[in-house]
Amino acid sequence: MAVAFTHRLTGLAAEAAFFAILSLPPMLFGLAGAVGFVAGVFEVDAVSTFRADLLRLASAALTGDAVSTVIAPTLDDVLASGRADVVSVGFLLALWAGSRSTNVFIETITIMYGMAGERGIVRTRLLSVLAYLVFLLVGVVVLPLILAGPSLIDLALPDALGAVGLLYWPVVLLLSVCMLATVFHLAVPHRSRWRSDLPGAGLTVLLWLGGSALLRAVLGRTTGTASVYGPLAAPIAVLLWLYLVSIAVLLGAALNAAVDKVWPHLSGLHDGAAPDRQVSDSSAS
Repeated sequence: MAVAFTHRLTGLAAEAAFFAILSLPPMLFGLAGAVGFVAGVFEVDAVSTFRADLLRLASAALTGDAVSTVIAPTLDDVLASGRADVVSVGFLLALWAGSRSTNVFIETITIMYGMAGERGIVRTRLLSVLAYLVFLLVGVVVLPLILAGPSLIDLALPDALGAVGLLYWPVVLLLSVCMLATVFHLAVPHRSRWRSDLPGAGLTVLLWLGGSALLRAVLGRTTGTASVYGPLAAPIAVLLWLYLVSIAVLLGAALNAAVDKVWPHLSGLHDGAAPDRQVSDSSAS
């Protein structure tokens, strides 16, 4: 914990959360511009539902007045007919902002390992862009499966195998741990043993689940009460959640770095991969 906060973990987590929410509006417009080309194929109710969902997501990053006076009219124009310019510009803006957030995570993980500056700026930026693109592609497939829940398994399997649906969420959590371990593994400039990143990945998932439950309970108790922050409630809630997620990821990286310091033979980072690596006094503490 001392090492994590010495390396300004809370400030870097806030930066990552900011750039994550900054990429939300252009990403939504890029998605809407693509849907506009095929909107005529869908029923009116389906397009209306899609529009309502986008406006609800946009309200998480913008105020109500901005959504009603700027976002909604522009969205109606985009959905009426496809807009290639919106798709391209929106994608580039989302790619810049999203990869900036990913870049913060990569740089912070290397700081936790005492390897700051060992990977060049260009290589780090390229890695962050590629990682963000991979996350987007994986998210397109994974997020609908998570939202569908075990009901999707129940529909796909016969009644005799209905008990398999009970394994849905444990498998999702296990895959989440494996994905985070891969992120930690690739973020370090020198290759380590993949299994050595599992402790930090497991801690990240536990902190994410616990923090999300706590935030939901707190927001549930304050929702509907009179507050000067009423118009900003949704953006603040999203920022807080992203902030908690960022802190969880960085604390997981700090745990892996601590394990590397105490048991260096487990990670393999010291087996000739980085013989000249200098660990700062603050990291050693």
